[in-house]
Amino acid sequence: MQKISYKTHGVCSRQIDLEVEDGIVKSVQFIGGCNGNTQGVARLVVGMKVDDVIERLKDIDCNGRGTSCPAQLAMALQSVK
Repeated sequence: MQKISYKTHGVCSRQIDLEVEDGIVKSVQFIGGCNGNTQGVARLVVGMKVDDVIERLKDIDCNGRGTSCPAQLAMALQSVK
């Protein structure tokens, strides 16, 4: 099991803590951010392949910031590879 704490950039959440095992997302927790939205994203990706999560979330933009909490999750998962 690989545990990661990723410091986010350009979004409301400050950090993403996640666990990955054998290329599958096992858990995700956003620290800060829009609580309901980040909980929803976290629950949706549990059980998914890392590559699938990255592909789906990498280009999501939040209000012209050039990134978003989901996109930051994709970046965190890219650091696992």
